Amino acid sequence: MGREGYAPLFETRPFKGKVIYRIFSTSIFVAICMVWIYRATQMPWKEQDDGMIKWGWLALFGAEIVLGMYWIVTQAQRWNRTYRTTFKDRLSKRYSEDEFPKIDIFVCTADPIIEPPILVINTVLSLLAYDYPPEKLAIYLSDDGGSELTFYAMLEASRFSKYWLPYCRKYNIEPRCPSAYFSSMPTPAAATAHAEAFASIKKLYEEMENQIEATTKLGRISDEVGREHKGFSQWDSYSSRNDHDSVLQILIDGRNADAKDMEGCTLPTLVYLAREKRPQHFHNFKAGSMNALIRVSSIISNAPLILNVDCDMYSSSSESLRDALCFFMDEKQNHQIGFVQFPHKFRNLTKNEIYGGSLRVIVEVEFHGFDGNDGPMYVGSCCFHQRDILYGRKFSKNAVEWKIQNERIEGSVQELEQKAKELASCTYELNSKWGKELGLRYGYPVEDVATGLSIQCNGWKSVYYNPERVAFFGLPPITLTQTLVQHKRWSEGDFQIFLSKCCPFWFGHKRISFVQQMGYCNYLLWPCNALPTLTYCTVPTLYLIRGIALFPKISSLWFLPFAYIAISTYVYSLAEYLWSQGTVLGWWNEQRVWLYKRTSSYLFALIDTLLKQIGLSELNFVITPKVVDEEVSDRYKKEILEFGDSSPMFTILATLALMNLFCLVAVISTVVMNGGQMIWERMGLQMLLCMALVVINLPLYEALFVRKDKGKMPSDVTLKSVGFAALVCTCFSFLVKG
Repeated sequence: MGREGYAPLFETRPFKGKVIYRIFSTSIFVAICMVWIYRATQMPWKEQDDGMIKWGWLALFGAEIVLGMYWIVTQAQRWNRTYRTTFKDRLSKRYSEDEFPKIDIFVCTADPIIEPPILVINTVLSLLAYDYPPEKLAIYLSDDGGSELTFYAMLEASRFSKYWLPYCRKYNIEPRCPSAYFSSMPTPAAATAHAEAFASIKKLYEEMENQIEATTKLGRISDEVGREHKGFSQWDSYSSRNDHDSVLQILIDGRNADAKDMEGCTLPTLVYLAREKRPQHFHNFKAGSMNALIRVSSIISNAPLILNVDCDMYSSSSESLRDALCFFMDEKQNHQIGFVQFPHKFRNLTKNEIYGGSLRVIVEVEFHGFDGNDGPMYVGSCCFHQRDILYGRKFSKNAVEWKIQNERIEGSVQELEQKAKELASCTYELNSKWGKELGLRYGYPVEDVATGLSIQCNGWKSVYYNPERVAFFGLPPITLTQTLVQHKRWSEGDFQIFLSKCCPFWFGHKRISFVQQMGYCNYLLWPCNALPTLTYCTVPTLYLIRGIALFPKISSLWFLPFAYIAISTYVYSLAEYLWSQGTVLGWWNEQRVWLYKRTSSYLFALIDTLLKQIGLSELNFVITPKVVDEEVSDRYKKEILEFGDSSPMFTILATLALMNLFCLVAVISTVVMNGGQMIWERMGLQMLLCMALVVINLPLYEALFVRKDKGKMPSDVTLKSVGFAALVCTCFSFLVKG
């Protein structure tokens, strides 16, 4: 595969400020050690008249040990950041399009109500319109909802694509997702050919959109529509979401000479799949769906590269496939690359990201650090895999070079559909290695992390590529409930992996580097932050109202490491967020959401995971809704926090916020009545911590007592949280003597 005049198809650059950051992080580590020494050597054993102070001291010591150790783990993704650049011009000069490999693209959806069909087909249309030889492209939709509504939308999309793809090519538009394009692009200048074409294609799209949304609202397919395609006959009165035969239709057969768009160009292959479901067979959620697609695609197109995206994650750059090829087709650097992970980025974000939905620091900082340590984890979407690697192939230095496989698949559409249905049956995987050694791994809510770890433990490396033009855009959660539930699912699945045989520290021992193991644990250990954070949110505040100091005096030298850690880490956090193109208010909102996730999402994830370990809870998978009502959407655009649900998570958040408010009011009253110089001297850090917690919760207090809209805190949550907070503060005041 070597060629004369070799020039790399991509380059890797180290982060320029690496040395400075390492000096800074070393200073933080020294300060953390000083805090541990202070707790160990200054423990108040001599306070015979107050045994409770020892328990408070020990609680903070335990919290500081856990938080300090976790901080050390997070440094794995900041010590060795790298950045990648691709050279698509060199790719085009070195290889003709005939030499490009085939690529299969998988899209997964699971519920036509939570994930509306019009959303799904916009993603599919953006993928069909890639700047790539269409005969080498196949798009597969796995519909785990088994809905004829989604199939109808796909049928309409296949028809609309005959007009949409020529328009995209002719005017070289970006993005190529119709809804995103029409909502973001101004109408072209009047009296031009483009303006006429724009009006025509927009009218066609709106007609299709209206038909799909009307059918979705109706909840069924009309008899007239049902007669339009043979595929509808596969739904009958006995079919239900969790009990139906395999439904597979090749809507566009790219091999067929008649599969042309309106300009006579070949169309990519388009396939709809609803794998067989039976109540007595566990279907393994998204992992099972992906594995069915791997098998089905192997007899329809069998591309050597596979891209998978979530149904709301549309392509925002028509050149992303060529970017990925720069990694897989570089003759000297490609041999060990197993998968290329693109970042998840999100549209519909508010200016200051009220829910921290962009995951900005993870995308712009942490995963670049992951990339510097032999590659990032697989995060379930926007990722290119080599097909053979998903079949469990291990890396070997003596392995045959990666080859471009473009063999033609033989057989009629009917024959391929029948064979593929058998591969999508619910019994096909029984007593097989699927989900264990083949395909995506089963048994975890975050099957992607376990799968990526298995690939890397087989000797492969991964690449993180964050292009200047965003490759994929998805939808972020736009309510606080959605945010907390999503992170509860993620953190619960991650922690289950940590407690399983797939834990990076032993499964990855001698297979991947120790630093890469730490990089995984940055996310797998999210739930372990719950109890230390709860401790810091409660213990110092409760002891404050009794005048019991748990931190060094401001005049003490021991005060310095606490102050240095607090000031330097938050200043660095702000700088990191601003460097990632965020805003100051966005960073502040991120701190609030970080606190809420640790004290609710991660807490429930910790509890549920431990219950699963002893068999008192079962594995489940929660889909984040992609639709909300108009009032909720309006409040989101105005950056008003949404508290409209009677969630137990809100009860915890409100109770903690009110407890800190009650304690602060009590302390301020004491200061006003008795003078406060000694209190500031003895308990300045505790007061500052309590004040910070009150300030960051101002939107929550507003939702409790001021707001009148439907997004305010529900009355039952308000009553419970006020009662719980008052009870805790009162009991502690009487039980603990200062």
